[in-house]
Amino acid sequence: MTATSTAAADDAPRPERTGTTSRPEPSEPERLYSIGEVLNLLRPEFADVTISKLRFLESEGLVAPLRTPAGYRKYTPAHVERLRLVLAAQRDRYLPLRVIREQLAAAERGERVVGSLLGAPGDASDGRDAGGVAPGGVAEVGEAWLTREQLRERSGLDDAGVAELIEYGLLVPGPDGRFGPEALTVARIAARLAQYGLQARHLRAYRGTADREVGLLAQLVPPLSKQGGRARALETIHELAALCAQLHGALVRQGLREMIGP
Repeated sequence: MTATSTAAADDAPRPERTGTTSRPEPSEPERLYSIGEVLNLLRPEFADVTISKLRFLESEGLVAPLRTPAGYRKYTPAHVERLRLVLAAQRDRYLPLRVIREQLAAAERGERVVGSLLGAPGDASDGRDAGGVAPGGVAEVGEAWLTREQLRERSGLDDAGVAELIEYGLLVPGPDGRFGPEALTVARIAARLAQYGLQARHLRAYRGTADREVGLLAQLVPPLSKQGGRARALETIHELAALCAQLHGALVRQGLREMIGP
């Protein structure tokens, strides 16, 4: 074969090879997490979350993890994000699980829920009106106990401010000197009220009101603990406290609104 014929042969069109068309690469399977791994993902943001809490939220219909053939729970990234929403709504907005469940269901149906879990605290449609229970940035109720120094640093109060709240019974240190889970919320709210000129001595009436509410509701707690365990009792306490706060807030706003007229 001459060089010319060889070149012609090289330039000649070749038949297409079958079965070699490009195909999209198969997508990687979605990452799945065990319940222990989910706990580790959530704890940096929610220090008080436990495996029992995750199981409780599942039993209440807030999340439905997958199950392996052996029965082990497996959570997708969407499940983890859903848990973040639920835990944040409880901690930051004092929402009962019933309200959280309803809002999630509405979102899944494609309904627009004003003031939903993704909205700003205090919106009207979450069961509270515009002056809702939890002003943005003050609620942080978990199960962490804080030293006096930690409480001071995180609340923005100085040592004298913390001392005054202790003096008037608004903060109660435990036997070891540390402060319970709700202390940070109390201190932060007191700090904000101080900006309006309300000092600790002005707030001591709230201590008396709270003690009366505790006396009213305390009879409900032992039966709850026996029936559903600590997790269910804490959840019901959370909901009762939220309802009492809503009632109190509504009555205060009602009284103040009467002063300015319709």
